[in-house]
Amino acid sequence: MIAKLRGILDEVAADHAVIDVGGVGYQVAASSRTLDALGPKGGDVTIHTEMLVGDDFIRLIGFASAAERDWFRLLGSVQGVGSKVALAILSTLETGELQSAIGAGDAAMVSRAPGVGPKLASRIVNELKDKAGGLAATTGGAPAAPAGGASADVVSALLNLGFKPAEASKAVAEAQGDLGADAGLDALVRTALKKAAK
Repeated sequence: MIAKLRGILDEVAADHAVIDVGGVGYQVAASSRTLDALGPKGGDVTIHTEMLVGDDFIRLIGFASAAERDWFRLLGSVQGVGSKVALAILSTLETGELQSAIGAGDAAMVSRAPGVGPKLASRIVNELKDKAGGLAATTGGAPAAPAGGASADVVSALLNLGFKPAEASKAVAEAQGDLGADAGLDALVRTALKKAAK
């Protein structure tokens, strides 16, 4: 099992990189976020990896952080989510945004990733809401809004107004904390908007 590579960045393509480790080039598929984080060609890189083995393939997937790798594994535990879909989700959402979306029950945010329809997004949110709490988020710090109900509606409304997923989830969580669990939708929207606009 190959868990990590340290070497020289030899090549970067749209969906993978080649890392030269002692003269051997390892092709590593990765999310666009990880590929962007690798730095310039010819530079030293360290990348966390997951090795996938099938009947007719061996594939390395690379991650800028161990947290991203953990999320890849968790996403892969959901039926219908293969490595391509998991990487598409991690390319679209930072791990902190993904954690906030799942915590808030916001399938619409997850469905922004290419290849993720509403049904699959709902399955991801429903299956992972109890498992996601234990995972670290590389963006950190943003509390997740309580799952479902008015909170999810308000997060969705803020996203439609152009706020980033992490900003929306944080604002709604803070508003819910100020107003209490019984807060009405209108009050929650007004308070969350004020907090997000700061």
